[in-house]
Amino acid sequence: MPVKHPAPSDLEPIETASRDEITALQLQRLRHTLQHAYDNVAHYRQAFDAKGVHPADLRQLSDLAKFPFTVKSDLRANYPFGLFAVPREQVVRLHASSGTTGKPTVVGYTQADIDTWADLVARSIRAAGGRRGDMVQVAYGYGLFTGGLGAHYGAERLGCTVIPMSGGQTEKQVQLIQDFKPSIIMVTPSYMQVIIEELARQGIDARETSLKVGIFGAEPWTEAMRREIETKAGLDAVDIYGLSEVMGPGVASECIESKDGPVVWEDHFYPEIIDPDTGAVLPYDEKAGTGEGELVFTSLTKEALPIIRYRTRDLTRLLPPTSRAFRRMGRLVGRSDDMLIIRGVNVFPTQIEEIVLAHARLSGQYQVQVSRNALLDEVAVRCELQPGSGVSDGERAEIAAWVQARIKTLVGISTSVAVLDPDSIERTLVGKARRVIDQRSDKRGDNRPN
Repeated sequence: MPVKHPAPSDLEPIETASRDEITALQLQRLRHTLQHAYDNVAHYRQAFDAKGVHPADLRQLSDLAKFPFTVKSDLRANYPFGLFAVPREQVVRLHASSGTTGKPTVVGYTQADIDTWADLVARSIRAAGGRRGDMVQVAYGYGLFTGGLGAHYGAERLGCTVIPMSGGQTEKQVQLIQDFKPSIIMVTPSYMQVIIEELARQGIDARETSLKVGIFGAEPWTEAMRREIETKAGLDAVDIYGLSEVMGPGVASECIESKDGPVVWEDHFYPEIIDPDTGAVLPYDEKAGTGEGELVFTSLTKEALPIIRYRTRDLTRLLPPTSRAFRRMGRLVGRSDDMLIIRGVNVFPTQIEEIVLAHARLSGQYQVQVSRNALLDEVAVRCELQPGSGVSDGERAEIAAWVQARIKTLVGISTSVAVLDPDSIERTLVGKARRVIDQRSDKRGDNRPN
């Protein structure tokens, strides 16, 4: 599919700035953020004092490694507004996590924060090829989840026409695609799979719709899934990254002309890659980037909720710039808290996804079920045939044996594999797919340094 490369006039000056200019801006903004957090948030003042550091100790960017990390439990411990750095009356919007594993994490935004967020999502949509006047169907969930409203405000800021569909109601999603003819859809990649299936069920070739670009985020997805969606839907699949604790969608986003990893908007967020076990910052090489580790972010411009060295648990690399002056994130390997330890082997769901999608007879739908029989972990992989596939029992067994052998060879664990009929695995209609069901009683603890 031909891609229209953005003209230099389409870009903000900072997107083509020199590294020295970017570093100088980061240092100025980082000093202000550390002081703002220290002066106005009791948690940060206590954490800095306990570590024996003060905002004045930041003389160069590398000095940030002296400061303590922030983790999700810190947000829960200060529920609901304890980490806010401005009076609550200056907070114009609240978002929060679902709180399914304890108290929700609450984030707040001043009007300036909302404006910055809208600007960065607009920048992200523009990087994905969107322009003023394009119609954007937002199929991320609205409400306390940051996805829907974050995408919505950014698309409006760019001057797009927004269809605020939210998640779910898949038949309605398809109807609006057919009737309104949007050129861009913003949605989780797993729900895009569901939309493609619904189009096929209605006898519509997904490659013939008006959609030209899909901006996919909110969950890890692989290059194999990108190829699968692009082939079936006939669009450019572009990765957008964000998390509510840092801002929401638009912390980083891919450029359509390169599609080589989300560009971190480094004028607003300072990234580090650390060893997830020791907390040490991994060195960055201007040609090779960093090794693989855990992504850490410090906000540079947030007013209501400055976040200092937030441990995202996302495992990735930091890569040199290509289409923009900013550094890029490598494809997410997974999350350190989603990693399964199976008989001593570290396993990520994305490894299973790559293997399933490599077989032409299988769709991208899969589920990993982990249980324990006596002292032995058992892993069952459920996957589905492509819609319309007619296979014999013998062929089904051959596909299962192929998946089983590939997992054993490439991942290093033994599994049982079931090849199911299409639509056998529960679909996610809103939010993220449930790829793993871990039925073991002793879930992984978290003893990493804070």
